[in-house]
Amino acid sequence: MNKKVMTSTLAGIILSLAIITTSTLAENQAEAETTPFPSREKVISVTGTATSSTEPDLLVITFGVETQEKSASAALSANSESMTAVVDTILSMGISQDEISTSRISIYPIYDNYRDPSTEKYTQELIGYRVTNTISVETIQLEKAADIIDGGVSSGANRVDNVSFTLSPQKQLDLKDDLLGKAVLNAKKKAENALSPLNHKIIGVKAVSLSEFGIPPPIPVFSSGMFAEDSAFKSSTPVFSSDQDITTTANVIFLIGSN
Repeated sequence: MNKKVMTSTLAGIILSLAIITTSTLAENQAEAETTPFPSREKVISVTGTATSSTEPDLLVITFGVETQEKSASAALSANSESMTAVVDTILSMGISQDEISTSRISIYPIYDNYRDPSTEKYTQELIGYRVTNTISVETIQLEKAADIIDGGVSSGANRVDNVSFTLSPQKQLDLKDDLLGKAVLNAKKKAENALSPLNHKIIGVKAVSLSEFGIPPPIPVFSSGMFAEDSAFKSSTPVFSSDQDITTTANVIFLIGSN
């Protein structure tokens, strides 16, 4: 056989083997990527909890002044006069201006519905305007709750829409940091207790999932819309706060191994 022919034939064989080898490697690599080896990790998932009973440190009181007059300007003027007296009284008790805010103010017409005897049709007649103005007092001076209520009502407030105790933003933050740490430690303790009879131990942490920190609703003292004419306001108003129970959770996935 001619040397040139032999050389060409050998080169073709080598090229064919290289193509087959490359194709086989590619197929093996694709198979390895689509069918990975199963995880050999051993894990345990545990949910820890932490609860704290704490005293509220924020008092929230919402006063309302409602006035009704034949004209809108008269209703606004009367309402403003009464609300100014309420605010002045509250300020005189040591409550700062920053602790008082306007919650809502509204004005709407009042109609009298009657049946016209000549046409036998129902007709509306404008008889006046009603103005509602509400303010909120938020203070950490919980001991002044009764005095603030009595002072506001005696100086012109004819509605007490809300009296409640809750947690200030700073106290919420402090409790959140403390309870989340305790919840994680509780999860670890549960995992250790569960693994002890199985002759296993915690060797690491795979994941941690923290629950949203839930603040309980404010503790209401009076229901919404209590009028100053109610019997609850005929004498000095006793107001007491009570502790609030706060709970948070943390789910932890621990890596485990044999002792």
